[in-house]
Formats: sequence, structure tokens, C-alpha cells
Amino acid sequence: QVQLVESGGGLVQAGGSLRLSCAASGSIFRLNTMAWYRQAPGKQRELFATITSGGMTNYADSVNGRFTISRDNVKSTVYLQMNSLKPDDTAVYYCNAEITDRSLRYNALWGQGTQVTVSS
Repeated sequence: QVQLVESGGGLVQAGGSLRLSCAASGSIFRLNTMAWYRQAPGKQRELFATITSGGMTNYADSVNGRFTISRDNVKSTVYLQMNSLKPDDTAVYYCNAEITDRSLRYNALWGQGTQVTVSS
């Protein structure tokens, strides 16, 4: 069994920074693409950052230049460094990972979500 556990998040003033982590654990053969999504109240879940197993990244325009996604394959962890935060960044943040387990089964998993609140 494989799972994702998120940490970080919280309350920060506009212009501040936060760092989120998402660690995968269990019977992991390979971590494939990992990503961060967020969902603001009354809105759909939004994909805004991805990182491939080779380290290639992609960002939504809304966060490009402010957020950085990275990964540590030894620790099976994906990170999200968020700088210059705005009130519009307030949302529940979810990590997502495509994982091949040791039975060579494909798993698409979600973290439990963590609240990020940016005050003005």
C-alpha cells in the first residue's frame, strides 16, 4: 500500500512565504510525475505545478515566478516553495503523485490536503 502525507501550510500575511511538503511511503517502485493542486472555496480543484521524474517542471500562469516545485527522489518527497503570497492563493492545497508500486501496479494518489490562508 502506498500513501501520500502532506505537511506545512498555515496562515501567512500577504507577501510572505510558506513551504509545503508531501512524502510518499509504502511499497514504492518508482515515483513518476508529481503535482500540486489547490481548491479555493466554491471553485474547482486547479492544477498549478507539475514535476516529472526527470525534474522537468511546469507552472500555471497564476503562480509562475512565485512558486517553485521540487522533489527529492531519495526521500520520495515533493516540495512546494511559495513566495510573494497573495490573498487569492488562499485554498486547500493537495499533492498528487503517479506511483508504480513494487507489484508494478499504477497508483494515482492524493495527499490529505493542507489549508493555506493568506491574509491581506
